[in-house]
Amino acid sequence: MTVGASVVVVDKPPGLTSHDVVARIRRVAGTRRVGHAGTLDPMATGVLVVGVGRATRLLGHLSATEKSYEATIRLGASTTTDDADGAVVSRAFAGDLDEARVCSAVAAFLGEIDQVPSAVSAVKVGGQRSYARVRRGERVDLPPRRVHVFALEVSEVAAHHDHTDLAVRVVCSAGTYIRALARDLGAALGVGGHLTRLRRTAVGSFTLADARTLDQLAQRWEVMGMGAAAARAFPTVAVDESVAARVRHGAPLVSWTLPTTDRPVALLAPDGQLLALYRQRGCDAVAITVLAQQPG
Repeated sequence: MTVGASVVVVDKPPGLTSHDVVARIRRVAGTRRVGHAGTLDPMATGVLVVGVGRATRLLGHLSATEKSYEATIRLGASTTTDDADGAVVSRAFAGDLDEARVCSAVAAFLGEIDQVPSAVSAVKVGGQRSYARVRRGERVDLPPRRVHVFALEVSEVAAHHDHTDLAVRVVCSAGTYIRALARDLGAALGVGGHLTRLRRTAVGSFTLADARTLDQLAQRWEVMGMGAAAARAFPTVAVDESVAARVRHGAPLVSWTLPTTDRPVALLAPDGQLLALYRQRGCDAVAITVLAQQPG
């Protein structure tokens, strides 16, 4: 089967990398032009937005949005990867943490914070992924980055013999590492912490309700056209054919006012085809990326 440009919302299973998912979608879709918006670790599950064909040009814009997660944080041990896939490097008794103490520590991580990404992450250092350098035995010190945690809710505090597990819900900006939140919360409480479960429930407006497993997609190819996906992710403006002809070539729209100045806006042809993403620049609207298929 060879398919056209589309957005696929995958419910990623545990044990696969995001690249593994892309490889599976390439086989099903019959094209190598496939990419994903926002990496998920192998242990993580949930929403992975995948672009096929020309829809890969949307992915950078789709990933630059807030994301939602459900996670379990184990307090009482630190690991080399800040999650359960790593080796334990330190332990501390954490079987007596009460909810009030936990919630007080959690409050410090709300809002804008400076977060150091996990060393075993996809952040590039000198042109190479940080995790690749760490796996070669190199020491990697990553600079902090400003991220925004919109919500960090503790739904359960489960004390065990020597550790405490927290069930949490997180809504955060792009670039936020939930593993780093677990690590830093454990450090703030003086007992160490790491992630034992992570499920991404939403990437912007794409949720688990939209997602399909790889097996489901192999049996039935359920995707979104680029126009429908753009309408979910961005403000949209329908233009007439005379304007569409200019937009197809990325021409600036002089003295045009878009409905928002802080986000890309999707411009649609009269038939609903996604033409391009535009942004306001002064009194004009200018192209960010042109997505319309050119004739011929």
